[in-house]
Amino acid sequence: MATFQAVKKAVALNPTVRTLPSGIPFAPLLNAAVRAPHDPHAHGESGPRSDVAPRWAGGPSLRSSGLVTKTYTSVSPSVNVQQRFISTSAVRKDAPDVPDFSHYRTNPESNRALSYFMVGSLGVISASAAKSSVSEFLQSMAASADVLALAKVEVDLSTIPEGKNVIIKWRGKPVFIRHRTQSEIEEARSSDWKTFRDPQSDEDRVKKPEWLVMLGVCTHLGCVPIGEAGDYGGWFCPCHGSHYDISGRARKGPAPLNLEVPQYEFSEVDEKLVIG
Repeated sequence: MATFQAVKKAVALNPTVRTLPSGIPFAPLLNAAVRAPHDPHAHGESGPRSDVAPRWAGGPSLRSSGLVTKTYTSVSPSVNVQQRFISTSAVRKDAPDVPDFSHYRTNPESNRALSYFMVGSLGVISASAAKSSVSEFLQSMAASADVLALAKVEVDLSTIPEGKNVIIKWRGKPVFIRHRTQSEIEEARSSDWKTFRDPQSDEDRVKKPEWLVMLGVCTHLGCVPIGEAGDYGGWFCPCHGSHYDISGRARKGPAPLNLEVPQYEFSEVDEKLVIG
């Protein structure tokens, strides 16, 4: 039975080996079709380079001494070349090309006064706009012209005889004006007002004893009482039976408070009453 012995040898050919006209060294049993290892400077080219020593790889062969494995041979180039260590195909830039805007830049020290002026002007304009907006908003919430016209009412007192009532309209509400007699005044002030439901003296309800001014709205449910009626000779509300005396104070019935006295004043020159 035949036996084979594997022998591994490494052969280094001298640079002076014979080469073919194409520049490839001539050596038997060498595979010239094997590509060289990856080169970062190859740029994807698959052909041979003249500035790098080629590397050739051979396959196993049968010799008289036995089976021989692959043999790697490195042959120097046949011409004098200069080896490149970096790629010079692209221009290297240390920094991107940024335009120079220094000519357009201003000096902050020289423009500080202008900046202060612009900021101050903007503040003044903003304050004026805010004031105008607030004023317009408040004016829109104010009373209309017809309401302001009825804000105050003047009444000629010389036309009201003694012992009589006059009803006028003020801000949509009736107002009772009574020219009281001396007996009515004495009756209103002789009563024990401290025991009333809503204690209030007659002196606190009138500015002049002979003139009684009050709103004609019942303090129970807002009805309009009838004058010169009731158990106390004053006003009577027929809706729920509230009785008021000659001073407009609640004396009987469900009314919890006295008739309200509005704000008014007398004009001494022409004897007029101004309500409001």
